[in-house]
Amino acid sequence: MSGAIETQTSQDIYFNPWDENFRANPYPHYRPLLAGPLRIVDMGFKFALAARYADVRAILMDHATFSSVQPAEMGFDEQTKLFGDAPTMLGSDPPTQTRLRRLVSRDFTPRRIRELEPRIREIAKNLLDAAERKGEFDVMADLANPLPVMVISELLGVPPEEYRQFKNWSDKIIEADNTLPGMPMPEEIKTAFTELKAYFIEEIARRRKSPGSDLVSALVAAHDEAEALSADELLQFVVLLLLAGNETTTNLIGNGMLALGRNPSSMAALRSKPELMRGAIEEMLRYDGPVQSTFRTATKDTTVGGTPIASGMGVFVIIAAANRDPAQFKNPEKFDITREPNEHLAFGEGIHFCIGAPLARMEGAIAIGAALDRFPHLRLKNPDAAVTYKGSYFLRGLSGLEMALR
Repeated sequence: MSGAIETQTSQDIYFNPWDENFRANPYPHYRPLLAGPLRIVDMGFKFALAARYADVRAILMDHATFSSVQPAEMGFDEQTKLFGDAPTMLGSDPPTQTRLRRLVSRDFTPRRIRELEPRIREIAKNLLDAAERKGEFDVMADLANPLPVMVISELLGVPPEEYRQFKNWSDKIIEADNTLPGMPMPEEIKTAFTELKAYFIEEIARRRKSPGSDLVSALVAAHDEAEALSADELLQFVVLLLLAGNETTTNLIGNGMLALGRNPSSMAALRSKPELMRGAIEEMLRYDGPVQSTFRTATKDTTVGGTPIASGMGVFVIIAAANRDPAQFKNPEKFDITREPNEHLAFGEGIHFCIGAPLARMEGAIAIGAALDRFPHLRLKNPDAAVTYKGSYFLRGLSGLEMALR
């Protein structure tokens, strides 16, 4: 690992999202960051680390001062080339972000989400049926991985049986975050992204000729030319929906089941009182959320929590640290499914608040509730075994989680 990446400005902190050990358990490293104002670290470029709840929320709410546009000349050229330069909802500011969000929000209304519930329950039942027949249950492989990507597949109007290919592409592309700044992107990641884009280019062309009732057809057929997505924007959106829409929900289910497995009394309480599920999902999101951090760039000289931030400086906005800030949450290291209030930031805040949050909450509640109902003796197969994580620092998800059924 390069010396520049290892450089820190203070001996009491360590922050390195490219370090596998750091990614496996970053929470102890957040505690020093929560004890004081924003720190500035040098990883080849100077970055600010925002960890405290008040600071993180203030940055997320101030899109004028803290831009979501990917900065140039910070060592992320390979990632930018891979994903393309067409704007996305996540990587743009108003007015572009406003236009893109308005176009897609019509398909994420409360009514549309409620209409998906029966099908989500059916998919969860079928997946658990298969696990029961097998007599073994890997939460990730058998439930958390396939469920969200099958739901997204159906939203996009592609056959759900293709979820395995989608998941393979998704897992590879997410690993792009693990590439050190300035280093070449592994060929297998480039190949996955090329194949995924080629697939959707063909699907979009097919919808132009034969539109259906799916989300891609609706966006292709957007009749207001002033609002319509360009071809590149449409492609970027469906790719983003596949990646963000399935990976985050997968991680919510996996991280949530791990937390329940490590807290058997909470699992027992949730099984005996299903009405606790709503609060339990919120606590899973707070305690070990699917998104660790996001990134912003200062558009002008400013100050956050007493720390001067120079124009052009990048900021790691560490959502997972904010969600364990003792200034905001009592006993933040404790997993408490009855926690109230629980105003976590797992889905972000402000104009970039996750548009798919209601769908993620529903899928998580259905999947975890169905597993607890189906398997009354469910528990971690090896409680003391170390768990391994896949993907990137930004998206925190398990590679596997074996649970005993009897």
